[in-house]
Amino acid sequence: MRIGGAEIMMISSSAVEALNLKEASSWWSDVNESPIWQDRIFHALAVLYGIVSIVAVIQLVRIQFRVPEYGWTTQKVFHFLNFVVNGVRAVVFVFRRDVQFMHPEILQHILLDIPSLAFFTTYALLVLFWAEIYYQARAVSTDGLRPGFFTINAVVYVVQIALWLVLWWKPVRVMVILSKMFFAGASLFAALGFLLYGGRLFLMLQRFPVESKGRRKKLQEVGYVTTICFTCFLIRCIMMCFAAFEEGANLDVLDHPILNFIYYLLVEILPSSLVLFILRKLPPKRGITQYHQIR
Repeated sequence: MRIGGAEIMMISSSAVEALNLKEASSWWSDVNESPIWQDRIFHALAVLYGIVSIVAVIQLVRIQFRVPEYGWTTQKVFHFLNFVVNGVRAVVFVFRRDVQFMHPEILQHILLDIPSLAFFTTYALLVLFWAEIYYQARAVSTDGLRPGFFTINAVVYVVQIALWLVLWWKPVRVMVILSKMFFAGASLFAALGFLLYGGRLFLMLQRFPVESKGRRKKLQEVGYVTTICFTCFLIRCIMMCFAAFEEGANLDVLDHPILNFIYYLLVEILPSSLVLFILRKLPPKRGITQYHQIR
């Protein structure tokens, strides 16, 4: 039986595609299994986190010089927490190989998870800030918002610490799965918080008169930050679910450096960088009401 030219071309094309796929898979595996590339990628993450941390502390200093009389405002705390979260991440990735071989193993989980918890608190603070603005504009009491913020964070930290203690006592796979799924749930909760209060604030600003000073800029600010934060927490939620049940998606190992780079770039570095850039404007020197002191 003779094979026509079209069939030969199809076979050749399939062979080329299979070869390209094999080469791509080989490249991915070569990088993942190379200690040199592992260190390069983790150190690159450390540098990126360090840059974001420096930007956050510079902005904090600028705000402090601008409005020193207001003490620790929500804006200052937000930038301070960004500085701490990104700084700790930078240090962890500098010593990532040493962290992997720490004993007892629970120390590895704590060092890798604490920055994620602090990241949750940092951006939950932004949700709180927006919720206070929204309810104050509608002349609704905000007395329960701050206690609610502290309660939610306390519950998240207490549950996570309890999971760590159980994992230390009995290091079984099911506890690792529960820990990751719990944080996936916390990330989904944060994403919905941004969608709810960011969306409400955006719609409220849309109803302001067109000639209102700063209306357009505030609309863009709230819209962009809501989209960025909702997306990053949703990606984190989905990725945590995969990591809980799929060993190939595990982020707590040395031989998945490319996955680590993509994940942390998408869920922490890029969102933090963009939000710090969008919220770079300094508060006015006098007559501010929205930057109240935290008690």
